[in-house]
Amino acid sequence: MDEIEKIISRYNEAYIADSFRSLDDINKFTGTFVKDVAEIYDCITRVRNIDRNPTGFNIEDAPILGLLTRIWKLLKEVIIYYEKDNAEIISILERPLIEAAVTAEYLLMSDSSVIEDYRKCSYKDRLRILRELKEGSRFFETKAGKRLLKSVQDKMDLEGFSEDDFKVQKKNRWKLQGKTFFDIFGEITDDEDLYKYTYGMMSESIHGSWNESMDWCLQKNEDSTFSVYPFYHGADVRFICPTLKFCNEPFRLWLKRIDCEDENMINVLNWIERVNTRIFMIFDQKYDGQGS
Repeated sequence: MDEIEKIISRYNEAYIADSFRSLDDINKFTGTFVKDVAEIYDCITRVRNIDRNPTGFNIEDAPILGLLTRIWKLLKEVIIYYEKDNAEIISILERPLIEAAVTAEYLLMSDSSVIEDYRKCSYKDRLRILRELKEGSRFFETKAGKRLLKSVQDKMDLEGFSEDDFKVQKKNRWKLQGKTFFDIFGEITDDEDLYKYTYGMMSESIHGSWNESMDWCLQKNEDSTFSVYPFYHGADVRFICPTLKFCNEPFRLWLKRIDCEDENMINVLNWIERVNTRIFMIFDQKYDGQGS
């Protein structure tokens, strides 16, 4: 908690007010703020109630902890590219970040059977590897094949799974609880439109599309032909504040789950939400669509 308090102490009202004078100031402040938020999330994943978890977390908690760690790791990478003024790479990183946050929140709202289902769903391709071994694939005679096979078998042994333990997952086509991510997203946010405007459109940055090429990689000439656009597009708060909205709640629920929900920690998460909202609202008021 000392690390978190040290971070928070830098944000007095005068500093925040000075940082909202212009669009350039807001964009610079946002980079610093979100970098600090990522550090706070990092700290939260290292919090433990010694009575509940004297050493580490069990197999039911660990999948959630893994997703929370993924969130702050990706967020730290987002900040690197934000500081490089590279919105293009940010758009690629944010989709898996949102998926990790939404999935973590869904698991935190579910019981142990759902968490077990989540773990089992991850074995889809690993079971295929075991099947190919039985079918006599010569790949498993190579050093690389033997290493891969050992990794799969070690994980199965760790969890006590056999190849016959995945009937439900196969029936559900390896989807968590038989649900698409769209279904899960809707349960968490209660806003189907939000999916389209965030995660849905972000898929173009992962898979590529004609619209994605027009937005990022091409420039239109006066004769309606296209030429390469070799530069990266700049980033501003619109590429980072909306994504941060998905992140806070999983960490709040996690603290409650591991019996570390104290008033100070909750106040910190509330502070993150307030500042993030304030950044976006003031930016929106000042932004004229033409940049700074």
